Amino acid sequence: MAKFNDFPLLCTRGAVIFPLQELSIEVGRDESIKAVNYALNNSLDIVVVSQIDLTVDNPTEKDIYAYGTLCRIKSSRNRGDHLKVIFGGKTRVRIYKNYVNNGVKYVTVELLEDTREDELEIEVICKRALTEFNVVAQKYGRPGFPIGNVIKFDAQLASSLVDTFAQVYIQDTAEKQKYLEELSVRKRLEMMLEFISREKQMDAIEREINEKVKERIEEGQKDYYLREKLKAIKDELGDTAGVSDIDDLKEKLENNPYPENIKAKAREEFRHYEMIPQASGESGVIRSYLEWLLNVPWWQKSEDNKDLNLVQKILDEDHYGLDKVKERIMEYLAVKQMTNSLKSPIICLVGPPGVGKTSLAKSVARALDRKFVKISLGGVKDEAEIRGHRRTYLGSMPGRIIQGMKKAGTLNPVFLIDEIDKMGADYKGDPSSAMLEVLDPEQNSLFSDHYLEEPYDLSDVLFIATANYMENIPAALLDRLEIINLSSYTEEEKLMIAKNHLIRKQTEMNGLQDKQFTLNDDIIYYLIRHYTREAGVRQLERLIGALCRKSVLEILKNGKHSVKITKSLVKQWLGSEKYEYGLKEKANQIGVVTGLAYTQFGGDILPVEVNYFEGKGRLVVTGQLGDVMKESTEIALDYIKANAKKYNIDISFFENHDIHIHVPEGAVPKDGPSAGVTLTTAIVSAITKTPVDSNIAMTGEVTLRGNVLPIGGLKEKSLAAHRSGIAKIIIPKGNIKDLDELPDTVKESIKFVPCDKVDSVIKEAFVR
Repeated sequence: MAKFNDFPLLCTRGAVIFPLQELSIEVGRDESIKAVNYALNNSLDIVVVSQIDLTVDNPTEKDIYAYGTLCRIKSSRNRGDHLKVIFGGKTRVRIYKNYVNNGVKYVTVELLEDTREDELEIEVICKRALTEFNVVAQKYGRPGFPIGNVIKFDAQLASSLVDTFAQVYIQDTAEKQKYLEELSVRKRLEMMLEFISREKQMDAIEREINEKVKERIEEGQKDYYLREKLKAIKDELGDTAGVSDIDDLKEKLENNPYPENIKAKAREEFRHYEMIPQASGESGVIRSYLEWLLNVPWWQKSEDNKDLNLVQKILDEDHYGLDKVKERIMEYLAVKQMTNSLKSPIICLVGPPGVGKTSLAKSVARALDRKFVKISLGGVKDEAEIRGHRRTYLGSMPGRIIQGMKKAGTLNPVFLIDEIDKMGADYKGDPSSAMLEVLDPEQNSLFSDHYLEEPYDLSDVLFIATANYMENIPAALLDRLEIINLSSYTEEEKLMIAKNHLIRKQTEMNGLQDKQFTLNDDIIYYLIRHYTREAGVRQLERLIGALCRKSVLEILKNGKHSVKITKSLVKQWLGSEKYEYGLKEKANQIGVVTGLAYTQFGGDILPVEVNYFEGKGRLVVTGQLGDVMKESTEIALDYIKANAKKYNIDISFFENHDIHIHVPEGAVPKDGPSAGVTLTTAIVSAITKTPVDSNIAMTGEVTLRGNVLPIGGLKEKSLAAHRSGIAKIIIPKGNIKDLDELPDTVKESIKFVPCDKVDSVIKEAFVR
């Protein structure tokens, strides 16, 4: 029959007391101290039960276990803010009801007894358990269970044996609670034997591990021993993802949304890393690879600025003019926003140095609020520069594309590929072929870098390439690019760029206020015409910077409040005029024709001089002309010989005279096919002694049949003619379509005469 009684309650943080066992507990909570004192003052026993969650400060009925131990208080000492109490366990109890009595927690409990068991079976199990108990006690150096005075192995002895074992050797609260709640002595004995059996197995594994480790290491290598021991432990557990000296990389891998193939690759490398000694050279190689693999962006993206009006505003703030270029970029970005895809040809900005190709790409990045990275391909000959080195090479590393992506830190930066026309090729491979995979929208979602060994997605990158000469871009690569031409600036455009951007930039860099530095339009034009020779504005910016620095020195040294730049001051500070930039002939001359050339500085006028004298029919060409231009001179002369009667020239003239063709500035190399009409006109003018209009310039390629073929760079050539004061330009009829690209100021001041035959050119150019 069940026995029920009421007792004060003490809740502990993990302390479990077994019957016939003693346990010292420090009691510190107010309600616990009150319960202990109440039990002492009233000579009552007390129920001790453990909390389920040890962090709860005021446990309720749901926070404690349903089984506890009825204890007597053997002693209690006051230690100031807590009591040190020794409890003696009496019997197991099951808790049924909680309530408060006289301000003390009380419980109604059922007093429990061990269940009846087969005595013979208990005796057999108890003997074995007692022996095992003492073996364990001896191992840990603790007192065993006394067997010298044991006469009979009965249930009472067995119960005491198991409770003693659980009290002393079981550390886990939940595990102890299982022993307390089990009323069957036989089952408690079996639990004890099972626990001891597990301990023996672990001891056996430990010995086996130690033997394995001893075979691998030399005596005295303590650190290596510990690593090998850890390795052997993980081998036995089948888990090699243990603690290592690269835990930070592991944590980064597991706590971030890397693609599954990257996680699998990294885990494989971690396992390999842990299998080799730290002193091994391969250890550093693997660690470097893991750092690259995990530091390259795999999921990080920046949010695009979708306000196209703001994008347009930023582009206009950063760059004056370039309307068609900006319009194309805006179209590109609008389509990208509409389709949420960049699968369209890569933009390639082509133009002479200094016209703003790189800064335009930076503006696009700023306008879109994207990261900006840049690589330069000038002089790159090794394919590994693009695709990376294989890890078999010493000092291997990823290619420039992956390096740029790591620097950007996002999957969608604006990526500038500068000087794409200056790549080379040698025995190490052709880098332009590797660039195909980068710039082809159909391939770059699975870009393969030899170092990473895993496909990398470049489809969200906004690639912008730059080049000076479209002709030097490999054909296969050119097919993947959408060419946007940036021609040289007009003088008016340079003026506006200087006023809106360069002067403000340089005054800020040199610490000048607006009122301290004055540079008017006439002086800017003077600098452009006589101190620069360029398509862009780099040299102009350097000159303005030099004037700013001189002004700062003048203000600080001589105490001036401000400086106004004049021509005399420019000459004093910058020296004499550097260039007589493109001055046309002042008067009509015989045998001198003004041609037009496209140079690395943009456009320029190119006077061609022809003279003749008695000789043996030789053709002399000077002025450092290239092969193409030399061929043009021969074509021009042969055409004139074939049509001598048409121009009233005696055919014997060519047998008795030498003809000398010279292009001034002999130290400057010149080449190109577009001087054909100029050479032909100059030769006819010299032989027929007919002057050529000095206000006319011309360009065009000539054939042996006298046809005039189209040329390139008409805008740059027209700008040069405009600068030089030319009033009329003769152009090939095939270039009429290019007139739309010319600035209005040029078209208003110059008359363009299209011709398709040399006869028309000569008729237009000669002064009759």
